[in-house]
Amino acid sequence: MLTLVLIGLVGGFITGISPCVLPVLPVVFMTGGVRRRPYLIVAGLALSFSVFTLVGTLIVSALPVPQDIIRWAGLVVLVVLGVAMMFPKVQDLLERPFARMGKSRVRGERGDFVLGLALGAVYVPCAGPVLAAITVAGATHRIGVGTVALTLAFAVGTAAPLLFFALAGRGVAERVRAFRERQRGVRFAAGLVVIGLAVALTFNVTDVLQRAVPDYTAKLNQALDKSGAVGAIGAAQNAGLQHCAQLPSPDPVDCGKAPAITGIQQWFNTPGDKPLPQSALKGKVVLVDFWAYSCINCQRAIPHLNAWYENYKKDGLVVVGVHSPEYAFEHVPADVEAGARRLHMTYPIALDNKFATWNNFGNNSWPAEYLIDAKGEVRHVAVGEGEYDTGETLIRQLLTAAHPGVKLPPATHVADTTPTDDVQTPETYLGSERAQAYVGGQLSDGVHRFTAPAGPVPQNAFALDGTWSVGKEALTAKQDASIDLAFSADDVYLDVGGTGTVTATLNGRTSTYKVSGAPNIYAVVHGDDPSNGTLHLKLSPGLSAYSFTFG
Repeated sequence: MLTLVLIGLVGGFITGISPCVLPVLPVVFMTGGVRRRPYLIVAGLALSFSVFTLVGTLIVSALPVPQDIIRWAGLVVLVVLGVAMMFPKVQDLLERPFARMGKSRVRGERGDFVLGLALGAVYVPCAGPVLAAITVAGATHRIGVGTVALTLAFAVGTAAPLLFFALAGRGVAERVRAFRERQRGVRFAAGLVVIGLAVALTFNVTDVLQRAVPDYTAKLNQALDKSGAVGAIGAAQNAGLQHCAQLPSPDPVDCGKAPAITGIQQWFNTPGDKPLPQSALKGKVVLVDFWAYSCINCQRAIPHLNAWYENYKKDGLVVVGVHSPEYAFEHVPADVEAGARRLHMTYPIALDNKFATWNNFGNNSWPAEYLIDAKGEVRHVAVGEGEYDTGETLIRQLLTAAHPGVKLPPATHVADTTPTDDVQTPETYLGSERAQAYVGGQLSDGVHRFTAPAGPVPQNAFALDGTWSVGKEALTAKQDASIDLAFSADDVYLDVGGTGTVTATLNGRTSTYKVSGAPNIYAVVHGDDPSNGTLHLKLSPGLSAYSFTFG
């Protein structure tokens, strides 16, 4: 726990001095003029930032509201408070409901705290390793004591440098005569700054500043990433299964009682598509596989699961594919069902849209397989692709142990297509939330015009050209939209949806691919050996690209 708190404090401080905080500094400086105002503003910011980062996804998903409702509410509050700072009568009107509660009020202090709350709702810092761990924990409902401690420590670490600037603003106001004599004018100017920030955030004007300033904290974040913040949170959720995942063995190991498959929204490939009863699993060898239908790693693993299920189901093997969505579009049952048909999946599929079963298992990867014996004990955990011979050997051992004397069919023979290139380009996300490999720095939401760099694209990175609509998960092509990707791999896959065409050019050769329907993976490069190259993709308007994966 102490390690998590220290990681959170350091990560928060690095974020608090990063270029991403520059747009909010004028507001913090200008509004920190008198009394307890700096502490109230920063306290409100730290509180709301912690709450919105960790549980905002849970709150919004539980309500029939747009996903960005919190941000828009924060922007509206900033405008209202800015107007109140400029015009005392408006401030009196806003404070009147509180005055009726009876107790004495301190003029403006409630508004200062609310200002901090609003800043926390719209202030989105750089996604360093600690913030990424917190965001994933909130999105997957994996909120434990360790996660809360990390989040609070991160908020305190971020608040510390912001408080410094707020106190500096107060110091200037107290020492400079012009500030003391013209408090009304200063207050009016501060209100204009608050409204200006709200307008700038609404139209993503602040992103220009963030892109223009080099990320001087990048190396600090890279060093912090080696501390293993994500692993520390994951290990606290289900220590037994996490331990087994790190102990690959050709023999069954003792990982503890199998968690329950619960909170399932819908089932496929069961009689009448009804929930799979516990009686169907009792006394069976069960393989629970966490997957997502547009995950290329999952797609390469599924042929092995299909073969095992068909080969051993009459001997007591049950395979359950727990679909836990990585993207928002993967929450749609019809799209998942269509994806399962394309992959020829015949075993039961459970839609875990609320990550209930994911959390029960303490899972953190796609794909991940948990092999359970006939007594309900987890005996093997496999994370990622590969080692299918070991997986099938263990299945056969557990089936034989459950049914001594059983005559099993011959082992299956499915080609292992797991990539073996040590320098293969890693999965590359394109949406603003996780676009780590964009050459222009940090992507920001909204419609932007991009210009590709004049020189070559760095290895394992991508550049944009033309007009794109940037979202949190995907890039949607507008006019003359194209992507240049420098990669190392045999095959390149693009996760893309909509209706239109993708034109791929590599080494002077051009191919065109038709895209139609829900997002899915399209092979845009196919080779027999690993190779380096720069792929140029042109997407017709309306297509949404989510990520590149490689094989």
